[in-house]
Amino acid sequence: MSIKGRIHSIETFGTVDGPGIRYIVFTQGCPLRCKYCHNRDTWDVKSGKEYTVPELMDDIKKYTPFMKYSGGGLTVSGGEPTLQPEFLERLLMEAKANDIHTAVDTSGFVDIEIIDPILDYTDLVLLDIKHINRDSFKELTGVYNDKTLNLAKHLEKRNIPTWIRYVLVPGITDKEEDIENLAKFVSNLKNVENIEVLPYHSMGEFKWEELGYEYPLKGICDATDEDVEKASRIFEKYGLTIKARKAS
Repeated sequence: MSIKGRIHSIETFGTVDGPGIRYIVFTQGCPLRCKYCHNRDTWDVKSGKEYTVPELMDDIKKYTPFMKYSGGGLTVSGGEPTLQPEFLERLLMEAKANDIHTAVDTSGFVDIEIIDPILDYTDLVLLDIKHINRDSFKELTGVYNDKTLNLAKHLEKRNIPTWIRYVLVPGITDKEEDIENLAKFVSNLKNVENIEVLPYHSMGEFKWEELGYEYPLKGICDATDEDVEKASRIFEKYGLTIKARKAS
């Protein structure tokens, strides 16, 4: 019997979730409750559409010429893809069998023994570190950052290429002390290739309200290019390579 996964949506020509042109599978379900989440509709583990691995691979293979030419591949994002570990492992295994570069975009809120077999078929991890401060992380997401930081260390131990993603939220994640502490932590990880500084935007507010929920960060201003540049300089001070996105 084929393993089925619950999928929220699919993007066939993604360019911001890993190198090159990427086929992006957004899985359904997430254990975090990030206040700035722009995919609020991915939280429910029972929603989404079910796909088998062969069904997805049949579609993914249609785009391999574009992925190969651009140095791209398959990215599995979410929600939180590690909530469906068997499906994720099998999908990545099949992708590798077809010589497709694989990336996993994760919050890191997963036990090491769950993700370790998945890493055997993972070429790149996009690790979202929401906040370096443990209590601030919980205030922002509903959980502590212990698992995320443990995973970061484990990825170095396994020498898995990693990009760290950091969403810059004015008044919440933009304090110089916090960014400096994160930079210190990351600078000790020899497998980190990039720091992605992602400017917070309030575009998710509409989706929250459309779903009937009150947006937790109502009134928080979008991050500016100046905010991103200021944070980037702190990371650069520690010799880290920055891949910052423009706010405008």
